[in-house]
Amino acid sequence: MSESARAGAAATTTTADALRRFTRDVFVRAGMSDVDAATVADVLVWADLRGVDSHGVSRISMYLRLIDDGDLNLRPAIKIGTETAASVLVDADRAAGPIAMTMAMGAAVRKARDAGVGLALVRATTHTAALGYYTLMAAQEGMAAIALAASGPFMAYHGTRVAGVSTNPISIAVPGGERGPVVLDMSTGVVARGKLVQARKIGQPIPPGWALDRNGNPTTDPQEALIPLPLGGPKGSGLSLMIELITSLVVSNPIIAGALEGAADGNRHRQNGLALAINLRRFGEPEAFRAEVDRLITALKALPHAAGGGEVLMPGERGSRTLAERTRDGIPLPRAIVEELRGVAARFSVTMFPSAL
Repeated sequence: MSESARAGAAATTTTADALRRFTRDVFVRAGMSDVDAATVADVLVWADLRGVDSHGVSRISMYLRLIDDGDLNLRPAIKIGTETAASVLVDADRAAGPIAMTMAMGAAVRKARDAGVGLALVRATTHTAALGYYTLMAAQEGMAAIALAASGPFMAYHGTRVAGVSTNPISIAVPGGERGPVVLDMSTGVVARGKLVQARKIGQPIPPGWALDRNGNPTTDPQEALIPLPLGGPKGSGLSLMIELITSLVVSNPIIAGALEGAADGNRHRQNGLALAINLRRFGEPEAFRAEVDRLITALKALPHAAGGGEVLMPGERGSRTLAERTRDGIPLPRAIVEELRGVAARFSVTMFPSAL
């Protein structure tokens, strides 16, 4: 279905500015500072603008649930645990993920300006939202970047039929030339868990091979789909495992093992993260790098197409087109999400965002 068709089928289409104001106002009323609430709003709406609806404002209810459960700290005392010339450890004190990860990538970029590379590790945050937001931050500063996030087990480990690892995401971004930055943002699952949640909310069937039900059986019923399957079988679950090892264990905040062993706090929502920035100027000529990015993309797009295949797309290209379209025409929101947000608006006495139509 085309973007315009999806917009027409949606209950409401609204502007990004209106959605940001609404989201910011909700979190301010919930108890966040104005600055933190604005950051969370910007990250969530950015995802909606790029068509990553599973990580957009549909997450507001989840964040509020984390607040109600005491898992998301509205007024975190974020501290720097360890700092070197090229690295920093951000102890997030259960801050909202967008706040902690924005701070981490900002620190990584600053370190990279001086040291050539900058590494920021994040301990004890919550849902990090779309990682592409943070790597794009660095790419827009002329740097290459990587971001990782680790969370609790809800994806099957290859060869099992129960949750054993997470759909831990990874994003890599580099600046480009005339075509703009190249941004990869992917889950280690066949599908991100958020897409299963979104499908459940709007009653959309899911394809075979996406998920298992609570009994470990394959299902296409969004109401029964509970356990995402790993991308590429052992490759996806192996990559997810390594992200847990290189983030959670490095910052001494393990997540998976305690959950699988049934620890008292094993099911508590928590995440850890990693942000890495590379200063291209320290290793070559940034202008030449950008030109080579465009050169390679041009060569790839000129390759013979597979039978029945369409246009050859680069990482992030579809999202960039959706961004342009939704910036112009508005962000379409499914009826179920609008009604969910209407309940949020009533709870916090916040004015509902207007329709752009």
